[in-house]
Amino acid sequence: MTFDDTPATSPPSLAEAKAQFIHLWGVSATSWGVSKTLAQVHALLLVSPKALSTEDIMAQLTISRGNASMTVRELLDWGLIYKELRLGERREFFVAEKDMLQVTRCIIRARKRRELDQMKRSLDQLANLPGDAADVEYQAFHSTLTDIQQLATASDKLLTKLMQVERSWFWDKFLKLFL
Repeated sequence: MTFDDTPATSPPSLAEAKAQFIHLWGVSATSWGVSKTLAQVHALLLVSPKALSTEDIMAQLTISRGNASMTVRELLDWGLIYKELRLGERREFFVAEKDMLQVTRCIIRARKRRELDQMKRSLDQLANLPGDAADVEYQAFHSTLTDIQQLATASDKLLTKLMQVERSWFWDKFLKLFL
C-alpha cells in the first residue's frame, strides 16, 4: 500500500507519464485563466524531444486544425514556443522554450502586458475623474483607486525586476524560501 492507502501499482510507462503530465498541465492552467488546450499544446511541446508540426500536435492531442493553429499562434505570441525551419519542408515545426526561468519570464511578460498594464491604464483614467473633494463618496472612491494604483505600480516594478533576474540569483533566492 502507498501512503494514501491506495493499492501500489507499477510506475506508468513513459507514454502514460507524458499523457498524465499533459493532462495535469492543461487542468492546472484553467485555474490561471489559460485555456486547457493552450496549456496541453505547450506541455506536449515541452516534453517532446523534437519539434512538432501542427499535424503532429493535432494527431497527438486529437484537436482540430483550427484549434491547433490558433493555439500555436498564441503560444508564439507569448514567446513560449518557436518556429523551427527545416530546409525543403513546407510544413512549419514548433519547439517549446525548455528553460523554465525563461518560460516564467515569458508568462510574466505576457500576463503583465495583457492584464496589469491594461488595468493601470484604466485606473489612471478613473483617477482623473473630476469631483468634489468634500464629497464623502468621491473621497472614498478616490482613496480606493489611489491604494489600488499604488499596489499596481509596486506589482509592476516587482514583475519588471523578476523578468530581469539572473538564473543563479533567482534560483538561490527561490530555493532559500523553502529550505
